[in-house]
Amino acid sequence: MTLWNILVSIFWFMLLFAWIWLLIVILSDIFRDHQLSGWAKALWTLFIIIIPWLGALVYLIARGPSMNERALAQAKANDQAFRQYVQQAAGAGTSTADELGKLADLRDRGSISQQDYEQAKAKVLGHQQPAAGAPPTDQQAAQTRT
Repeated sequence: MTLWNILVSIFWFMLLFAWIWLLIVILSDIFRDHQLSGWAKALWTLFIIIIPWLGALVYLIARGPSMNERALAQAKANDQAFRQYVQQAAGAGTSTADELGKLADLRDRGSISQQDYEQAKAKVLGHQQPAAGAPPTDQQAAQTRT
């Protein structure tokens, strides 16, 4: 096998790989588009499977400009979901100490009463205080004994 035959084989393999990649991109774009009905998606898919070269060219000409918009919207949605996950996993929200500090500041300024402060503090700490006049639950009685 000569060097020329090897280079031609590499070229055809790269062309085949690019073609498969193009079909994957087009099919994923068809099913990503929420504006197309199910029948339209089925027709585009059949067109691309039955007449692949012509189907891909027609799809790229007819719907190519909106492919980028859908891909960009999907990338933004994925990025936003990733950022929310990272913030949630890292605990980027307010901490218990921050919440208690804010409550103490509100109490010191007179914005909330001492009773409101105690109820909010119990809520932040995950404790439930009994309503006025209600008997304490077994769990609350056990907490006061320890």
